Amino acid sequence: MTSGFLSGGLMRGLAVRVLFFLSLALLPIGLIAIVQTRQISDQSRASAELSLLAVTEQASGAERRVLQEAFGAAEALSVLVRLRRNNSQECSDFLREYKEASKIYSLVGFIPIDGLMECSSSAESRDFSKNKGFQSAMRRGERQASVRGVGVVSGKHVIIVNSPVFEDDELIGFMAISIPSTTFESVDEPPLEIAPLSLMTFNQDGEILTTERSPNVAQNEAPANIELSLFTENNTHVFLASNQSGQERAYAILPIVPDAVYALSVWHSDTPFLQSDISTRLSAMLPILMWVASLVVAFLALNRLALTHIRKLGRQMRRFAINRTLPRDTMSPSVPIELVKMESAFIEMAESILRDEATLEDSLREKNILLKEVHHRVKNNLQLISSIMNMQIRQSDSEEAKTVLRRLQDRILSLATVHQSLYRNTDLASVDAGVLLHEVVNQLLAVGFAPGSNVKVSQHYDPIILNADDAAPLTLLASEAMTNALKYVSHAPKDKGQITINLSYDGPDRAQLLIANTTAIGPVVPGTGLGSTLILAFARQLNGQVEVDETDGQYQMTVNFPVPPKNKEVYDY
Repeated sequence: MTSGFLSGGLMRGLAVRVLFFLSLALLPIGLIAIVQTRQISDQSRASAELSLLAVTEQASGAERRVLQEAFGAAEALSVLVRLRRNNSQECSDFLREYKEASKIYSLVGFIPIDGLMECSSSAESRDFSKNKGFQSAMRRGERQASVRGVGVVSGKHVIIVNSPVFEDDELIGFMAISIPSTTFESVDEPPLEIAPLSLMTFNQDGEILTTERSPNVAQNEAPANIELSLFTENNTHVFLASNQSGQERAYAILPIVPDAVYALSVWHSDTPFLQSDISTRLSAMLPILMWVASLVVAFLALNRLALTHIRKLGRQMRRFAINRTLPRDTMSPSVPIELVKMESAFIEMAESILRDEATLEDSLREKNILLKEVHHRVKNNLQLISSIMNMQIRQSDSEEAKTVLRRLQDRILSLATVHQSLYRNTDLASVDAGVLLHEVVNQLLAVGFAPGSNVKVSQHYDPIILNADDAAPLTLLASEAMTNALKYVSHAPKDKGQITINLSYDGPDRAQLLIANTTAIGPVVPGTGLGSTLILAFARQLNGQVEVDETDGQYQMTVNFPVPPKNKEVYDY
């Protein structure tokens, strides 16, 4: 899977691959660093939250002390009330004495389950059966605190603390203690170095009991769209939320009376308690900085020790491949020994290649010289044979023998022309068929027309390159076809004789030779048929097909044969 990933163009570089595998090697260390950094961050966050909760607990010290004392007093008084509740006067005297001794409560009383309070510090009988606070306490059956805008007895803003009273595990009523709001203001607490924006207490129903600032301010600073009753699970909470005005605030909640009363402090979201120190932020960046620094050091080391020298060696190889130039300066001894050995091996290989190429060039030059000499001598021998045959033609008395000898002489001269073209051509393995046919046709035209003949000749040749094996049969085929054309064009009406020779491409890898001539109108004395037989034989050597179209007064032969891909130049004559 790794090799497939590294096969892309971007990932094929040595530096990229080394950095990739180095990153894989550093990955476990990086993950460990990230986990440790996360733990440090979590610990720092937890410490910040604990600090915020500690300040909240300190800021709510007055409320906690008063409310805890009230709940504790209610539980303690319930023991005595159970003993004296049947004597309302004695019970009321006891509660009144306790109220006067405490000096912080406006009312202390026992409310039985029927709601009729007869035992109280006010010594008055009151019916609470219809009171919503009493009904809520009866439904819950547990201690709770609630707020009253105007107390029933004191007529002041008070906090009511209700604690259930049981007898033989049966609820018989509630101890109720009324605490004036001014009581919380009169408790002296040491000043805080950093004070919250707002501090308030609330009960299990999310009802705000006390606040250090005005109720409107406390209501505005309360979290928006979040019910305070959701945080009454006797757990501490620190969270960020928006207040009623949409401003982001930090909130800290902790219970000050378990399962009954909770303190809520409001802070700016950027309070110093929640800000990570510089070491925590640096530790969070440490894994990334370590990874980047490792890659930079690895890249610089790799580039200095290997990549620079590898690029230099690559340039030397490209220079040698282009112009066969050996390196002018070699690597210094400070370069790693592996790269020095690689350069030495390259220089030895390059010198060996130069020696081998020089040897091959000498051998090829000698071969070309020998082949040129062979073609030259073959051409001279063929011309010598042609001269001997010419002497024989002049000495022959038979016209038929002269004709046969001339036909044979034309064929020999055609072969001589092929060897002459190969001798003159730089490439001994191929020949330009257009140039070759042009020379052969011109030779035949020079000796084939009688003086005063007005035959119009049209020639067109594409520069078709053939190998030496195909040049001979094509030349001989064209010679036979031109000989037949010269023979029959002489019988054409005067001033109407015409010969057309056309060599052209018939596709990307096929050629077509067309030779057409005018003939006499009417019957002509037939020949021996040897020329047609030779034409078919030469066409088979070319792997071509011959087509003949003969009409009254017109003869046309077309030969199609395979050739190498065509060139661009065209010769017209």
